Amino acid sequence: MKLDKIVKDLDLKVLTAPVDLSAVEVECGYCSDLLSCVMTGADPGAVWVTLMAHGNIVAVAALLDLAAVIITEDAQPEAETIKQAEEKDVTLLSSPKDSFHIVGKLWDLGLRARKV
Repeated sequence: MKLDKIVKDLDLKVLTAPVDLSAVEVECGYCSDLLSCVMTGADPGAVWVTLMAHGNIVAVAALLDLAAVIITEDAQPEAETIKQAEEKDVTLLSSPKDSFHIVGKLWDLGLRARKV
């Protein structure tokens, strides 16, 4: 599934500098607010749903080569976090909805937890 469809269908705000979202393939999804869980459980190409908005999300997303990070409940990263994300080609997205709602919508779109 292309990232631009997810952004449109979930009405997400793009926080980082624009990239061609139609060129980003989302392979699967993962949801957690514990960095250690994400590091062991998320697959490359996943979209990560989290309430966290601090700089460590960028490091983990870059390390795992995630498609994007969706930050929920209107949590806003600091300008430095956004700058780091842009430097590491990590797409940060935002939603006022909670993580449960976002994961449900992703499921409705056909996104699943792990690549098969």
